[in-house]
Amino acid sequence: MTAPERLPIVVAGAGPTGLMCALALARQGVPVIVFEQEPALTHDLRAGSYHPPTLEMMAPFGVTARMHETGIRVPRWQMRNRAGDLVAEFDLGMLADVTPYPYRLHLEQHRLTPIQLDLVRAEPLAEVRFGHELVAFEERGDSVRITVAGPNGREHVEAAWLVGADGGRSVVRKQLGVEFEGFTWPEHFLVVSTPYDLAQHGYTPNAYVADPAEWAAVFKMPHEGPPGLWRVAFPSSPDESEETVLDGDEVERRMQGFQPKAGRYDIAYKSIYRVHQRVAREWRFGRVVLAGDAAHLNNPLGGFGLNSGIHDAINLAAKLGPVWRGEADASLIDRYARQRRHATVEQVQAMSIRNKRLLEERDPAVQRRNMEQMVATAADPARAREHLLNTSMIAGLARAMAIQ
Repeated sequence: MTAPERLPIVVAGAGPTGLMCALALARQGVPVIVFEQEPALTHDLRAGSYHPPTLEMMAPFGVTARMHETGIRVPRWQMRNRAGDLVAEFDLGMLADVTPYPYRLHLEQHRLTPIQLDLVRAEPLAEVRFGHELVAFEERGDSVRITVAGPNGREHVEAAWLVGADGGRSVVRKQLGVEFEGFTWPEHFLVVSTPYDLAQHGYTPNAYVADPAEWAAVFKMPHEGPPGLWRVAFPSSPDESEETVLDGDEVERRMQGFQPKAGRYDIAYKSIYRVHQRVAREWRFGRVVLAGDAAHLNNPLGGFGLNSGIHDAINLAAKLGPVWRGEADASLIDRYARQRRHATVEQVQAMSIRNKRLLEERDPAVQRRNMEQMVATAADPARAREHLLNTSMIAGLARAMAIQ
């Protein structure tokens, strides 16, 4: 039989986490096969804000440069209130001494994955098979026997390792039987995109609007021709049907309540989805490892979900490579699990929950105190810098990477 260290590594899922992991492995000379059950890349409209360390991590692989061809640089972001008043503004340029990317980059996930796929396909040791669903796997001590269902029926692949990067409904995680600890937020999230330029009302390309009844999160995304698309996220009652929430007049009411304007809004697209806060209890099971949404889910306020998946992928690939080559013991993968689970719980989950509760605070006195603290933070360079190091994921990553 082929030596285990010479077998390919299989990645389940051709999302941003799976493709990034495959690219990082292939660049180390590791053969990798990606199985994706969908017939092509998915058109996900939700994620699309990248923090400085994420751009740094992807840069050596050529991804970041390609993203800059169409992405929007966002050096400043705001906290506002429902009356439209600016509460505080933060400038990531303050971090130019610690990162070559002192800004967020906005680019939808469905524009990132084609870049990743193009680079993966250029690697002779990497293969991506769409229309192939992972249906079962069995660890055999020094390998993993994987069963996939494709256009020609079922086939079996022997792999050195299996990376489960197959999303929130992960087949890999479910077959492992691992507990996905956490909860689902009761309200739904409504996302509306419009070409109407919110910059004329003072909005930066990333802004958060606090309100006890209806907070909002604003992101400007690239689009063919100016001025781009402005994406606005709102909470939506679970008691309302999807049809009601997405009704044209209802969406118009929400947008006019958010930012009044003459005439109706031109709506490019609208969608509604559930939001979860969950983390897998365990991330490594022998030669099977979880990453990305298969390992953790969080609300989008702060833009941490997609970023943390990329962090998982690059951290894991950096450790799987030497283990596959026999240069390191397999226990190194346990360190991946410790580092990334810590970062997820301590930073991604805690901060995204805090951000949501900050925006939706119902007690006027508490909300006023929160906003006053935000103003004080923005006005103090030392506090503003510390806040930016945390919200840009730089500080949390440093703490996690120190874990042995």
